[in-house]
Amino acid sequence: MDAGGYTYVLVDTGTNKLWAAATKFQVKKGDLVAVPDSMQMTDFQSKSLNRTFPVIYFAGNITVNGGKPGAEKLPPGHPAISDGAAGGLPAGHPSTAGKTAPAKMDFTGLKPAKDGKTVAEIFAASAKLAGKSVKVRGKVVKYNANIMGKNWLHIQDGTGSAGSNDLLVTTKGEAKPGDTVLIEGTVGTDKDFGAGYKYKVLIEDAKVTVE
Repeated sequence: MDAGGYTYVLVDTGTNKLWAAATKFQVKKGDLVAVPDSMQMTDFQSKSLNRTFPVIYFAGNITVNGGKPGAEKLPPGHPAISDGAAGGLPAGHPSTAGKTAPAKMDFTGLKPAKDGKTVAEIFAASAKLAGKSVKVRGKVVKYNANIMGKNWLHIQDGTGSAGSNDLLVTTKGEAKPGDTVLIEGTVGTDKDFGAGYKYKVLIEDAKVTVE
């Protein structure tokens, strides 16, 4: 189906059927397609199609019959989660852009978590901490909701420098930019979520307490 500048395809993998979408491209029923570097969205509401997809995969490109990708890149305007790709999603896409905190974030009085680590310490000791649970206190500088079934937030605490001062956290919890939060979760390293979204260090499946 074509709608809103996108092509939606129902793909039969042999074991199940999955919806995928990319910038409009030529395809017909029976074609063999490959859907690399995709981002899973749940309960996606398409206004242009007037329907809700329980699960759909938005791809940077979709290859048809082994040929050139149907879309060479994600559409313009896609929210950058980190240092990843550019691109975009259709009208009605669940909000993922988030909001960044004011440029001048004040960390005065922000104390490290009891028996916890600072952001800089987590980056510095990431190899030893990988797979272990840690606590960290910081301020939310960015929040992205409902990406691959989780909320993604970035925290800072005033420690570290460029490349080691901003920590990604995935969670079912909620927060907003500017909140002071206590994070408790598992350290992950060298994670590649596809579509150019790669992270050297992050905290996964975290418990978030807004203070």
